[in-house]
Amino acid sequence: MKDLDDASGSDVQEPDTKRIKLSTMDKGLLDNLPSAKSYEVSYMHRDTVQHIVTSHTNFVLTASSDGHIKFWKKSEEGIEFVKHFRAHLSAVVGLTMSYDGLYAASVSSDKALKVFDVKNFDMVTMMSLGYVPGAVCFVWSEERKQHHLAAAKGSDILVYDYLSGETIATVSPHMSDVKCLRYCHTHQTAISVDESNIIEYWSTNTFRFEEKSPTGASIFKYKTDTDLFTFLQHKCNILSLNLSPNGRHFATFSSDRKIRVFHFTSAKLYRVYDESLAVATQLQQEQQLVQSIDFGRKLAIERELEKTEQFQQSGVIFDDSSTILIYPTVLGIKFINLQLNKCVRMIGVHENVRFLTLTLSCPAQRKQNLQLSVVNPNMKTTSDDPTLFCTAYKKNRFYLFTNREADQTNLESDRDILNERPTREDILAAQTEERAKLAQSTILHTNMGDIHLRLFSTECPRTVENFTTHARNQYYNGVIFHRVIKQFMVQTGDPVGDGTGGESIWGSDFEDEFHKNLKHDRPYTVSMANRGPGTNGSQFFITLIPTPWLDNKHTVFGRVVKGMDVVEKIGQVKTHPKTDVPYDPIKILSVTVK
Repeated sequence: MKDLDDASGSDVQEPDTKRIKLSTMDKGLLDNLPSAKSYEVSYMHRDTVQHIVTSHTNFVLTASSDGHIKFWKKSEEGIEFVKHFRAHLSAVVGLTMSYDGLYAASVSSDKALKVFDVKNFDMVTMMSLGYVPGAVCFVWSEERKQHHLAAAKGSDILVYDYLSGETIATVSPHMSDVKCLRYCHTHQTAISVDESNIIEYWSTNTFRFEEKSPTGASIFKYKTDTDLFTFLQHKCNILSLNLSPNGRHFATFSSDRKIRVFHFTSAKLYRVYDESLAVATQLQQEQQLVQSIDFGRKLAIERELEKTEQFQQSGVIFDDSSTILIYPTVLGIKFINLQLNKCVRMIGVHENVRFLTLTLSCPAQRKQNLQLSVVNPNMKTTSDDPTLFCTAYKKNRFYLFTNREADQTNLESDRDILNERPTREDILAAQTEERAKLAQSTILHTNMGDIHLRLFSTECPRTVENFTTHARNQYYNGVIFHRVIKQFMVQTGDPVGDGTGGESIWGSDFEDEFHKNLKHDRPYTVSMANRGPGTNGSQFFITLIPTPWLDNKHTVFGRVVKGMDVVEKIGQVKTHPKTDVPYDPIKILSVTVK
């Protein structure tokens, strides 16, 4: 998509009168969706979280690559942990929920299938399949009045009575291996996709293609009358497919990074949204959604993601009204109003994770509210904590977006909950985030004027932490510049005032932090004073000229960005010829930390 006001790639244009009518509905629908720009909280698994599903019975299931499945219960605000299953011996390759939210099933590369009673969070049956399914999905049989499980075995689809283990039927519309299965309860019809990117419809009652669904809706007669061959024409692979709750549309995400929305019954193309890296780059150039360095990092992650199997987890979902399309991109998560044909919201733009699988919480009351808002756009409806759940690339976490902005929560505590023993990577990530919270600048208020400093907290985190903590604790207040050498430097930070005192915030000396890009190559460089390697305390100096001989001997942790004239004035004062102490005391009155 090119910008927030126009969904690129779609040929359909709505009449102006209809746009005006829908604008009120648009706001009503968005009120029932998460609006916070940042995720509120995240929870851990022991390994990479690959699958997540929700039910309108307020349960959330998550599965990780080590075969573990966790049950969570949606509460008034957030979720609560319920139960942990060591369900499989290897990676979970599929996790599905029945349309009524009563049952869930998982399949794994260990060739086992497990079925769970969701409301009672219990495992009710297990089957040894003898093969690794390419996809799995619950289907409903109106004739038998019960759920069945469809599992892809090569190019065949086997339909099981999961309670008895009996094979009910074998569906064979494909010539190559099936990789995706979805069930549409509105039409009691399943959609399957194979490795050749051929899409097939089949009835879950007769297990063959039917031109009319059990509800009486007319399905296309000939596939040549549809747009289902568009993937072959564009030579792209279908990576994921999802159905709208009302059964009117389905959406795909493919290897050409385009979102395609089809009418279900006619299989005609309705909308196309281009989310290629070229379009994302153009959007970034036009609107500068993130800093250039961050965008470059996101592009690098995106190119890496394309080479992995996790790229196939980048899914597309509909909201409960079937009007809003939601999907992850390189620049966060987008909300598209299909009727208005425009992007109406973007969240997670500034997060440092690449979101993949999405699912919405859908309590029954909120579904009723959404239906009322579609019927009567002027009716005010409220949502009981709408939550978007997300997995992310290479993360052993899943993330929750709500209506609560991150700055409205207690940021003193970590929003990334350590509900599992943290791995080495988690510890490093936490340290990196903590360093990012360090101050980026300070102002030295002296009796000769203000000196503004930029601090290098990323490169020198301990040095900056030491300096800013001292500053916040008023350690430097009243401290003099005890050493001034013309055409060299000015030094301060010693509360004793003679160059022999001062200590770090830890009470002992700390190590140097040299960085290849931080040199004494210019005047107004802020550096730590010491007595030799690893003897940093509280004293620091500001250079008046380039001093390259100090490189790799003193830690450079800042630069003067404003108030150079004040530094020059301090450097010109008269000093004692033996001690270099100014005759007229020059003091740090206070320090402002930003």
